[in-house]
Amino acid sequence: MRTLGPFVPVVFLWWLVAELDVFPSAFFVGPATVLAEMADLIYKGILPSYLADSLNRLWNGVLFGMLIGIPAGFVVALSTWARKLTWPLLMFFQAIADIAWLPIVIVWFGFSLTAVTFVIVYTIVFPLMISIVAGVEQVPRDVIRAARSLGAGRFRVFTDVIVPGSLPSVATGIRTGLGYGWRALIAAEIIIGSSGLGFMMFDSRRAGEVTGVFVGMIVLGVLWFALDALVLAPFERSTIERWGMVKTAEVGR
Repeated sequence: MRTLGPFVPVVFLWWLVAELDVFPSAFFVGPATVLAEMADLIYKGILPSYLADSLNRLWNGVLFGMLIGIPAGFVVALSTWARKLTWPLLMFFQAIADIAWLPIVIVWFGFSLTAVTFVIVYTIVFPLMISIVAGVEQVPRDVIRAARSLGAGRFRVFTDVIVPGSLPSVATGIRTGLGYGWRALIAAEIIIGSSGLGFMMFDSRRAGEVTGVFVGMIVLGVLWFALDALVLAPFERSTIERWGMVKTAEVGR
């Protein structure tokens, strides 16, 4: 009830607006029509195929984004010179929306998987790096000094103190970056995609079938809600609890 309860009044209001014909049926349809269309798209194999394409692109973007963002974040956090040289660049590019890159990305890579992956990677890397820098700064300096006084070298301090101490922020950065990446994926598919959920929604709009747009939005919301609730939030919470920030984890509940 705690999870599904808030959706009940929303669905009821949606159904009521559709039944009262507040908007023409060509522009607004009810829950029953959307569910019937969703079942038909699943039966025809269209929705599973498009969903698989979107998830594949998201996986590629997230994988490369983490491979770039996590090491780069620790380098910036631990090196004074790297911090001075790159922090203004981080702030600059963080402020540029991912969708602003699409025109030039199309020129560079065309309407390809590489273009979509570039946008997702760009969206994930900067929030992840900033979160890692913040996490490293929160590691108590007394713990680092204690490790050094016990004979730990730089590498041991990094692996045994800095990495574990910053993991809560890394987990938060991954969760935030995935959220941004998911939205960037859909925007890219709408503009330059030839398949995927974003393309399905845009293609439905172009054909004047608003039901397909509703189906796409519902699938996006349900999928992200499930991913966040079943994977990302537990991962973030367990990471925070594991490394001593129990109060923060309890507030998140």
